[in-house]
Amino acid sequence: MNQDLIKENLTARFGEEVILGSVDFRDQVTVTVPKDKILEICEFLRDDPKLRFDYLSFVCGVDRLPSEPRFEVVYQLYSHRHNHRFRIKAQLEEPTAGLASIDSVVPIWPTADWHERETAEMYGITFKNHPDPRKLLLADHWKAHPLRKDFPLQGSDEETPDLPA
Repeated sequence: MNQDLIKENLTARFGEEVILGSVDFRDQVTVTVPKDKILEICEFLRDDPKLRFDYLSFVCGVDRLPSEPRFEVVYQLYSHRHNHRFRIKAQLEEPTAGLASIDSVVPIWPTADWHERETAEMYGITFKNHPDPRKLLLADHWKAHPLRKDFPLQGSDEETPDLPA
């Protein structure tokens, strides 16, 4: 399916305002959508018979510091039935208190589970209603988010626990 037809299906269902931005690169479109509509849009992309994006290839975070909005969450989708790919992203403002947040897409694509956990851990982005928000890679006591651009290059001053050999 032509990438423009995917965008047309999105705007037909949600209106022109659902696409905040669009970039074409190497025959693939990346569409920016409002973060508060991510669940609705993802369900539509999965369930619409013309689209059938049944596979979530990955979810990742992006820290765009010093740009605003600072964070993005990127979703790479694939349709086995139609053999097409599509990328959507949602931008998140850095809140004055707490962490940036977006709804979890695990109920739509269970493969998002560990991707969202890693993104939460590395960037400090909270995925609301995630079924298992435990740490995936770092120690439980670790509070810093090492892939953020404001993370010190020499590392953090956090204590490393003595672990048995």
